[in-house]
Amino acid sequence: MSAPRFYLDQPLAPGARFSLPPGPARHAARALRLTVDDVITLFNGRGGEFAARIERIHKDEVAVAITGFADVERESPVRVMLAQGISSGERMDYTLQKAVELGVAAIQPIAAKRSVVKLTGERVDRRVAHWQGVVASACEQCGRNQVPVVAPPLALAPWLGQQREGRLLFLSPLAETRFADLAPPALQDWLVAGPEGGFETDEIAALHAAGAIPVRLGPRILRTETAALAALAAMQSLWGDF
Repeated sequence: MSAPRFYLDQPLAPGARFSLPPGPARHAARALRLTVDDVITLFNGRGGEFAARIERIHKDEVAVAITGFADVERESPVRVMLAQGISSGERMDYTLQKAVELGVAAIQPIAAKRSVVKLTGERVDRRVAHWQGVVASACEQCGRNQVPVVAPPLALAPWLGQQREGRLLFLSPLAETRFADLAPPALQDWLVAGPEGGFETDEIAALHAAGAIPVRLGPRILRTETAALAALAAMQSLWGDF
């Protein structure tokens, strides 16, 4: 059974001793019911992972000592970034969580015209922080030591106006091209998926004008929370490590 994994946004080094932050400490002591001398794995998203031993537990305080470092990564050989139309509540969380498990390298939330959730002001920062927490938790679960960054939301047109490297693909039930018809990515791919109800006509026109390739996922129309995940699984099967 593998050691429980915890993401810590702080410097880590063999020999270091410290107390876990409150969130991971509560999870270790209360949810997992770990005890003194149990071994855990720590990572900070800067490469590799660290073995640590629990030295003391007092209420919600968990003191640990780092005992070693492993230069191991579990990143996919195919680099795919996801531009996901913002969907409501748990749908967006589910998509981000599973996209991380499927190896996505970065995430750009798209404030599409049909997005049910409209974010402004402080809500933007709170939601991005929440999404980043979902991504970090997914890395804890799936064994990744690199934590994909969730960028601040953008409308589709401004995002398309940014310079980026690699191929641009967008999911469309009207497309004729399948993923199996595409060549492997030469560098990296940006996968664009719409929100509930898909993209508006002018947004689709903007994608075409930007040179995006429309790709279909069979004859069935998938929900927003599963479309990108099905595409990522297909890409991993064709060109990745599935």
